[in-house]
Amino acid sequence: MKLSIVATLYRSAAYVREFHERASAAARKLVGEGEYEIVLVNDGSPDNSLQLAVELAGRDPHLVVVDLSRNFGHHKAMMTGLDHARGERIFLIDSDLEEAPEYLTSFAEQMDRESCDVVYGVQGTRKGGWFERCSGYLFWKLIAALSGLPLPANVVTARLMTRQYVDALLLHDEREVFMAGLWFITGFDQRAQTVHKLDTSESTYTMRRRVSLLVNSVTSFSNLPLVAIFYVGLVILALACCYIAFLVLNWFFLSTPVEGWTSVVASVWLLGGLIVSFMGVIGIYLSKIYSEAKRRPYTVVKRVYGNRQD
Repeated sequence: MKLSIVATLYRSAAYVREFHERASAAARKLVGEGEYEIVLVNDGSPDNSLQLAVELAGRDPHLVVVDLSRNFGHHKAMMTGLDHARGERIFLIDSDLEEAPEYLTSFAEQMDRESCDVVYGVQGTRKGGWFERCSGYLFWKLIAALSGLPLPANVVTARLMTRQYVDALLLHDEREVFMAGLWFITGFDQRAQTVHKLDTSESTYTMRRRVSLLVNSVTSFSNLPLVAIFYVGLVILALACCYIAFLVLNWFFLSTPVEGWTSVVASVWLLGGLIVSFMGVIGIYLSKIYSEAKRRPYTVVKRVYGNRQD
């Protein structure tokens, strides 16, 4: 098997037929009729994406549909799809057609020309309105600053990978999956290609999900928040010592009572808020340890549809 195309399904009913047609055409153009497969992972989609994909799999022997038992999340579904791919090269892409399946050709040409292990897409200009562009820009800046990883900004899902790279990527057995970080730390020779991402559907990454993803990415790849707590504590201790010294000198030499109950109350609230927030940061790391220690699978496959013999 020369090529595997992997995509996930979530609210994809409007796109799955066209995606299958265009992805199949791109695969045939690159490797011929019998040397490819398309792996679609249904991530608990609430619409009829699964039914449409299964119907297509009944007519197309190249199509494999992996049905997850529930919604596990985009990144975990992608890892499951990569685990089921058998090709010498694996093309990972979203099924919503915002990234054209035809990029497979230009990605393969660059991989052959530069003899690299991965060709991934990056947006020259982020799609969407001002809020999506600004929040996306801030998201990647914060991840780079807090995680310590020099991740490429505006990276998209579309990427062509060698078998060796995907096998190395699948060695990561984490419960909390952040794909952009795993793609980077896996290493190998990775090259970027500028792509144009269309705006065909409403983004499922709301502000709440972006914040959750930011917290997950930072705490998965960096201990910076824990180190920051230590240094903030030292700064507060130094300020407290200076203030105590001021009070003592004021009491000995000036003999004037120190007024300002407002400042005392404000200080109490400040320290209380810092303590609670620091405990929250520590709690996030403890929850990750708890999640990893249980060793639960990050996805559960309910059924695999298609003509695959294994």
